[in-house]
Amino acid sequence: MMEDEELEFVEDLEAILHLTPEVQLAIEQVFPSQDPLDRADFNAVEYINTLFPTEQSLANIDEVVNNIRLKIRRLDDNIRTVVRGQTNVGQDGRQALEEAQKAIQQLFGKIKDIKDKAEKSEQMVKEITRDIKQLDHAKRHLTTSITTLNHLHMLAGGVDSLEAMTRKRQYGEVANLLQGVVNVLEHFQKYMGIPQIRQLSERVKAAQSELGTQILADFEETFPAQGSKVAWLDKIDRRYAWIKRQLVDYEEKYGRMFPEEWCMTERIAVEFCHITRTELAKLMRTRAREIEVKLLLFAIQRTTNFEGLLAKRFSGCTLNNGPGKKPETPLEPTNPFLEDESGEDNVSEKDEDLDRPKKPKAPDNPFHGIVSKCFEPHLYVYIESQDKNLGELIDRFVADFRAQGPPKSGTDEGGAVLPSCADLFVYYKKCMVQCSQLSTGEPMIALTTIFQKYLREYAWKILSGNLPKTSTNSGGLTISSLLKEKEGSEVAKFTMEELCLICSILSTAEYCLATTQQVTQHILHSHYPALGSGPGCCM
Repeated sequence: MMEDEELEFVEDLEAILHLTPEVQLAIEQVFPSQDPLDRADFNAVEYINTLFPTEQSLANIDEVVNNIRLKIRRLDDNIRTVVRGQTNVGQDGRQALEEAQKAIQQLFGKIKDIKDKAEKSEQMVKEITRDIKQLDHAKRHLTTSITTLNHLHMLAGGVDSLEAMTRKRQYGEVANLLQGVVNVLEHFQKYMGIPQIRQLSERVKAAQSELGTQILADFEETFPAQGSKVAWLDKIDRRYAWIKRQLVDYEEKYGRMFPEEWCMTERIAVEFCHITRTELAKLMRTRAREIEVKLLLFAIQRTTNFEGLLAKRFSGCTLNNGPGKKPETPLEPTNPFLEDESGEDNVSEKDEDLDRPKKPKAPDNPFHGIVSKCFEPHLYVYIESQDKNLGELIDRFVADFRAQGPPKSGTDEGGAVLPSCADLFVYYKKCMVQCSQLSTGEPMIALTTIFQKYLREYAWKILSGNLPKTSTNSGGLTISSLLKEKEGSEVAKFTMEELCLICSILSTAEYCLATTQQVTQHILHSHYPALGSGPGCCM
């Protein structure tokens, strides 16, 4: 009967304590247990079978039952203790809640006190920083005021000293003082609304104007105008000697008055060159009929020598329109005829000179043409003279050839280049050197055209005109006909002297062709590089 009641109690308990799988899983995680009684899928039958797996194990059933009852009583005691303990939980919870509320109120009070103190501290910091900012502004304004007052003192004293030195003509001291005064005055540009500052600025400008006028007057008094515009070309060397003396005198007396980077000596020389070029151009236009070749060459030589002297003495920095600037690296001269002229009388040496690489050229003259440019419009006098001289030279070559006769056979002259050919090119080279020193434009082209004309005359009168005549060609031989191959009876018969003459003429023609091509290449490469670098054509 008792067992039936216990089974009913167990069934009722299971119905009441039926838990959801989620709750059961949470309990297992919180209170893990290996006891089969704690499992959710507990099966009493399986549990009993595990306790009594065989009939022989039923012998100790009483002991097992007593153990289970003992466990039940322990569980009842634990449950009773827990239930009794829960009677005071509500009261303890209310007491803990009240204590927590009191602690929160105290915490809020402390937070409010901290906030009030923080606001007071922030206000105090603002007051302190405001005072510090005021002190910083005061310090900055005080420093600016002191600096401005010092500059004002320097400016006022500098202006007084500048005016006094200007009256005493102490130009050396004025040069340094004026720059300092101008620099100090730049600090007062934003204070020009103040009458005293504006008055000091006007005094500085007046001192600068007075100083410039005074210096110009002193220079005009020091350098007399008489003799600065010498009359004609025959006295042009006196003009250059005069400026040399003036420059030496200036450097001794006034050279230290101006800063070195102003290059005052060079500026005076450049201004003299400009005036000289203008005056010479006027004179030569007025007296163009009086210009002779020797006089023109004399003036050109003296002028180019003077320009070379300027290049040795000065850097040419004032030609760049900026004080103290160094001239750019000058280009190498493009004159192809400035090689060493030694040994020009020897034809073989001239051949070697033309084939030999050019010697390194000296740096270009930055003053080249600064005066001599005025002679270029009058170089036609030189060109006409060379035209006349080349004509006379060709006539002399013809006369000499007729007088001396053809080269003799069995001698060194047989088959050699005619001496007159070498003389022609030597003369042309001298002419080109003189002309290229002044211009590489139209005068150079005109001179080349003239030489072209007389080179043709030389080829016709000296070379083709002196070829021996044959019975089959009464009109005489030509160079082109000699180069054609002939057979049988057409082959002309020549004596030994005629053969020597033909060989000499052919050698001379070949030399003229090679030399002309080399000279043409020199001119094209040096003066007209844009025309190309192909093989030089014959003039």
